[in-house]
Amino acid sequence: MKPNKIIAMWREGKPVVNGFLSIPCAFVSELMAEQGYDALTIDLQHGVVDYQTSVGMLQAMRASGVTPMVRVPWLEPGIIMKALDAGAYGVVCPMINNAEQAARLVSYVRYPPVGVRSFGPTRASISAGADYGREANDNMLCWAMIETREALDNLDAIAATPGLDGLYIGPADLTIGLTGMRYPTGFDREEPEMIEAIQLILRTAHAHGIKAALHCGSATYALRAIQWGFDMVTLANDVRMLSNASSAALKEVRGGLGGEAAGSQY
Repeated sequence: MKPNKIIAMWREGKPVVNGFLSIPCAFVSELMAEQGYDALTIDLQHGVVDYQTSVGMLQAMRASGVTPMVRVPWLEPGIIMKALDAGAYGVVCPMINNAEQAARLVSYVRYPPVGVRSFGPTRASISAGADYGREANDNMLCWAMIETREALDNLDAIAATPGLDGLYIGPADLTIGLTGMRYPTGFDREEPEMIEAIQLILRTAHAHGIKAALHCGSATYALRAIQWGFDMVTLANDVRMLSNASSAALKEVRGGLGGEAAGSQY
């Protein structure tokens, strides 16, 4: 089968830049895939993408050579296995809070004897190529999202789970989980206790020989995370990028026309 390019990049010591797709549109996926990302992740948890639409999005990305992954809605075997059968080369699973959940996640991603994944790679056997069943276990990435106080308390045990490839930090939920609503929600954390937690997760992942990924809200913070040693960084999703670019362009034009007074005529 076609090898996982993310794994190849790590072997060369290169960080991976990942994008997130929340808009249910094959053309948007195709457009994003042509921008030079190393990986793109379809968001079935918080995006507005359903399963059948995600298959079309995976098809649209195929020509670019970008590595496709899927964030599933929850720790549920059916959708995890279907995402892989559709052609995803990795699964990001939210709210993994303990070692038992991490072990279940791994089992859903791997074929026997390592796991319990059911064989039926309907599209993956086409998109990934021959010998999929024999080689898939070595090419599928299994990410556990660390987003809660419970997960942080069980961090060592989660990271020690056999077959787990990496810890993926969801900083928005992690901040809520550790501090409640004391701080504004969002990704690029600057609070000392949150930076400490983020770097603890990074160190713990590497101590157990697995990878660490951080979801970022800006390119500046993504570069900072790479300097810290993160193996993969995710830039803001397609929704945020579209809204930010549109807002910035409109603000510039209306500012040039005299600000809000000029804007009120439209």
